Amino acid sequence: MSATMPHTAPAPTSRTPAARQRARRIRAVRVSLLLLIAVGLVTSLALGTVILSPSGLWEVLLGRGSASAQKLVWEWRLPRALLAIVAGVALGVSGAIFQSLTRNPLGSPDVIGFDTGAYTGALLAMLVFGATGFVAIASGALIGGLAAAALVTVLAYRRGLQGFRFIIMGIGLAALLTALNNTILIGTGTQQARAATAWGFGSFSGLGFEQLVPLAIAVAVLIPLTALLVPGFRQLELGDDAAQALGVPIERTRLLMTAVGVALTAVVTAVAGPIAFVALVAPQINARLSGRFGLDLPGAALSGAVLLLTADIIGQRLQTSVGLITVVVGGGYFLWLLIRERRK
Repeated sequence: MSATMPHTAPAPTSRTPAARQRARRIRAVRVSLLLLIAVGLVTSLALGTVILSPSGLWEVLLGRGSASAQKLVWEWRLPRALLAIVAGVALGVSGAIFQSLTRNPLGSPDVIGFDTGAYTGALLAMLVFGATGFVAIASGALIGGLAAAALVTVLAYRRGLQGFRFIIMGIGLAALLTALNNTILIGTGTQQARAATAWGFGSFSGLGFEQLVPLAIAVAVLIPLTALLVPGFRQLELGDDAAQALGVPIERTRLLMTAVGVALTAVVTAVAGPIAFVALVAPQINARLSGRFGLDLPGAALSGAVLLLTADIIGQRLQTSVGLITVVVGGGYFLWLLIRERRK
């Protein structure tokens, strides 16, 4: 577990054959991921309790299907599929940020306690302060996630921020916050606790455009902010001394990227509940497919969208929450990653 992510090697110039081959591979992976998203979107619209044939779905998309089919696709299935895509993008980018920040493949917001902190904040907003709207719950989730991030940073800081200490402190905080969350649930009414517990597994069931629109707006604001910080953050991958020599404000850049990464996780948690392991797995899948092990936000975003959309389709077929599917798949990957890092 002490092994770190491989540092990004200096990229060859765009005129070399190696650079052109690498660029073609990255483009091919991204196009393939986009195609998988398109296929997943169509599959999500067609499958469910009522299965639509390709011709039936085509009729609905052209506006010529029955009223019930139109409602099924446009009001129920489409917003759910788009929610999975947007949430997957947010979680994939958040995972890429924290894995680059800690220089460790285990550095994911769900592993180091930030998801749990966001869940704590959302629970307090809903069950203690009686919040019901998206803005209030999202604010609670954001405050909880940022508070968890601040506490982990303070505990892990020793002559700089060390990735391994950061992860260990985060795992410990996640365990404490999980106990706190259970205490909050036990102390509330049965009906409220049941609803909050079901929400805590992570699910898109029953969600529609009312939840999609604010989530999409939040992600549309946070992604460009992330892009603005990427140049300085890439310099940090070269090491603190090199980044400082290049004039990068190290601590401020880390702080801002941490805030954006937590915010991306928090808005997803506010809408659908905590969805584990997508942020952990998505950047690693993209890195192994594209061969680019540095900070690659577009690739991580697309991988996250594919993962979460696929998990939601499987969850619908098995009639279970998407969070349980990601836990099963991501938990197996997490176990394999731990064994692999220990062998290193």
